[in-house]
Amino acid sequence: MLRGRESLVRLVGKRRRFLPNRLAILSSPLESTLNLCSDEHCKPLAVEKNRDAHEHGDIESSASGKYVTCPVCGSRVNGEDSIINSHLDACLSRGRKRKLTQSTLLQLNFCSRSKVQHQSHVLKSEKNESSVGPGDSLMHRNVHKLPKDASHIENDEIICEPLVECSIRPQKDCLLDTLNNCERTNDASEICSPKNKRITSGMVTAKDDLSGMILQTFIVGRKFSDEKELNLGESISLERDPTNVNDPNAIKVISADSECCKMLGFLPRELAQFLSPLIEKYCLNFKGFVTTAPRSSVDVVPIEVMCDNNKLFHENNFDVEEFKNLWTSIQKAIDSTKNFTPNALKYQKNFSLLVQEVLQGYSHLLSDDEKQFLDVFSSLSDDSQRLFIRLYMRKGPWFRMSCTSYKEVLDPKQAVKELSGYLCCFATNEADNTDMIQILNLLTVSELREVMCMLKKNCNSSMRKDDLVASLLSPYEDGLCPLLPDLILGIAGLCTRISSKAELLIWRAEVRLFFLNGEQDLSAFLLVDMGIVKYPTYSCIITDQIFLDRNDLLAYEEAIEVAQLIDQALDEKDNKMVLRCVSVADSRVQPNTCTTSESVAFFSSFSASWIYSKVVSLGVSFLERENRYNDAVLLLKRLLNCYTRDGRRGYWTLRLSIDLEHLGYPSESLSVAERGLLDPWVRAGSRMGLQRRILRLGKPPRRWKIPSFADSIKRKITEVHIQGRPLNCETGMKSRFYGESGEQCSVEQLALEYYSAEGGGWQGVHSESGIWLTIFGLLLWDAIFSDVPNVFRTKFQTAPLDFGTDSFYLLRQNSIESQLQKIQEGMGEEILITSWESHKGTACNGVHWDRHSLAELRAAVTCIGGPCMASLCRHLAQDYQSWSSGMPDLLLWRFNSEYSGEAKLVEVKGPRDRLSEQQRAWLLLLMDCGFITEVCKITPMPKLA
Repeated sequence: MLRGRESLVRLVGKRRRFLPNRLAILSSPLESTLNLCSDEHCKPLAVEKNRDAHEHGDIESSASGKYVTCPVCGSRVNGEDSIINSHLDACLSRGRKRKLTQSTLLQLNFCSRSKVQHQSHVLKSEKNESSVGPGDSLMHRNVHKLPKDASHIENDEIICEPLVECSIRPQKDCLLDTLNNCERTNDASEICSPKNKRITSGMVTAKDDLSGMILQTFIVGRKFSDEKELNLGESISLERDPTNVNDPNAIKVISADSECCKMLGFLPRELAQFLSPLIEKYCLNFKGFVTTAPRSSVDVVPIEVMCDNNKLFHENNFDVEEFKNLWTSIQKAIDSTKNFTPNALKYQKNFSLLVQEVLQGYSHLLSDDEKQFLDVFSSLSDDSQRLFIRLYMRKGPWFRMSCTSYKEVLDPKQAVKELSGYLCCFATNEADNTDMIQILNLLTVSELREVMCMLKKNCNSSMRKDDLVASLLSPYEDGLCPLLPDLILGIAGLCTRISSKAELLIWRAEVRLFFLNGEQDLSAFLLVDMGIVKYPTYSCIITDQIFLDRNDLLAYEEAIEVAQLIDQALDEKDNKMVLRCVSVADSRVQPNTCTTSESVAFFSSFSASWIYSKVVSLGVSFLERENRYNDAVLLLKRLLNCYTRDGRRGYWTLRLSIDLEHLGYPSESLSVAERGLLDPWVRAGSRMGLQRRILRLGKPPRRWKIPSFADSIKRKITEVHIQGRPLNCETGMKSRFYGESGEQCSVEQLALEYYSAEGGGWQGVHSESGIWLTIFGLLLWDAIFSDVPNVFRTKFQTAPLDFGTDSFYLLRQNSIESQLQKIQEGMGEEILITSWESHKGTACNGVHWDRHSLAELRAAVTCIGGPCMASLCRHLAQDYQSWSSGMPDLLLWRFNSEYSGEAKLVEVKGPRDRLSEQQRAWLLLLMDCGFITEVCKITPMPKLA
């Protein structure tokens, strides 16, 4: 993989289907001085200028000819064949087809496939259902049209007016998506008395009729429980919890079988808000039992409770109307969870929380139309909200509503009607080729054959689905089968997708404003709710905004689009598109520009300029691979001139020196390396590489004076040579050997065997950077998550935003140095144990709880010693980005007494390996810190004659 691409992929995250600025990026004139967009004959590629986004209509005549709608990006393109073909070659990017039935993270059980219970249901459609016309005025109060926003180009050819419901013929059986692992069938036998009355919808009882009334509900909040194990039939009682800081109406579920009344959890908030006033005002008692034993300690638990009306309330204080209203609300709350557990609706609450957080914290970045869009969504019915969120979390883009069903969405047809502007229906008169392909792929093979028969086309029983789709699409594209969309719609029924406006705004709110990265999405909420991921505790102190205004945000989003385009082009081996993206990024890189808050330096990573610098840096790697060193040199010089305070300057300077040597300019290459050593931002392995280049290139007659660092660089690193029986000796493959037991092993495992036996009785692990970063995170946990303004923006961070920058150490220097002093004085093991016991399982950047045991970490910290450990942690705190990789492969230790020992760090090299500059820099740094270091070289045993 090209250098810099991995970080770019993490930055982009999940690729978007709709890129609103794609056409502008690909067709706008460039101000770059580089002619990177050249073909094999060095001629510039012809690009068509972007037309006015307000033009409409499928085909328009102009002085230059007809304009048509691009089926990929929805933009206006000149209708000439050559320009259309060129445009499609440049912007067509199609993903894999969507399967008919899909599951999302909202429905995963996180267990083996055999434990997932799927339920098949028959979805019955009304026959001869007439379509809804524009004049039917369905849900007019909830239908809102979204004005076009100037920040993006959108052309939804699919209708977004009050949605026209297509005629649906009776459908076959379809697989309903199952709910999450908390939904399961109740296999328990009835253990309640037949005389008890279960609450039913519409049942309003009087105060004297409460005794024996059964309420079927759940225990939630099990992570706060005092008792992790619950058994079928276990007795319980309810108790008010008015001191609960999160919910004053909270109702605790208490174990009635326990003498100490252990708390088992809480009733659902939706039920507690109405039941709590009844218990408090009318002194009601509720008792019950567990109806299904939970599978895990965090699962919701089905229960039945009934009113034990022994404590009678005074007739004078009884308000009949209030009592009936509360009881009616209780009935509705129970009915709403009759078919699904409270956890099945967590995704709706999480989505609403995300929207409200964005509206409150980033309103200055949203247009009035976007604020209205989000506000209106909050006012939609529960069915509409749930359906939209479910579809948004799926792959899509198109969905057959006849095969899209969720238990919690009671009326999906009405929900679709209400979601006008948020969903778009497939319309036969507006279908383009891309939509046709996607809709055809929603049909089953038998349904495609049925369409073939309707068109009286030959259909071979051995034809695959792709062949059937191609056979149907070909005559439609040639204009020979205009009825194909109607036939497809008659079979598929109503098909919808998320509108481009909705997709763009929700992506902006979710990825770029709430989570602030492309790697997290709504599933982060679910992982927390299920207890799979636990985030650290810290304070969010926000005094500065990341984006100063809306223009900064839009520029940042457009830069992300360029990053996605170059990533896709590299996948597709589209070199022309790669060069185009590099040229766009190069033309938009500005010297020393910062569009984020000037008072917070680490916010610069959220600027468009920073994204473009990553694209250009990736372009350098691409050009070097193509042996286009002249272009690479020009880009590197531009990066170094534009970004004078950047941790990547070391890498850029080293590459510039190397490329100049490739071009035959050794003197200039030497001068670049010498200037690089004067740059304070050139560090670690890059600095080591430049120093070694100076020693190699700076020999007489170019340079007569020996550099002052020569002796330090030429220091001898202890080497140990061992022999092993090789399994493979192929170039480009990782070396494998036979171990002492005769089993296959890596060179690192072979070295561990040597050091544990004849090498000196050492214990150790093959860790590279892993164990060091884990120790660093545990020892400096309190400093990492200390109260520093603006570094924590959400509750889903595993590290502060300035982690890995120079600001990290500078803003916490006092607390870090105080902790390092304790470590140096020998308190490292105590701090390690305390941190492990307090935070075990909590997500933290660099900390891997499952890779190393506490015993291994304690042994490492004890044997390394306080001074060495403090020195290493200080280097990581000051420059985590430069020193978090390239550490030695093996960490070895052995005890001299119960509380003291010694440690050794070993870099293992196979027959064809050599030290990288970063590894060499680490070994010399560790030697300066007082560590014992070695390089273990493994060679094959000589063959016997």
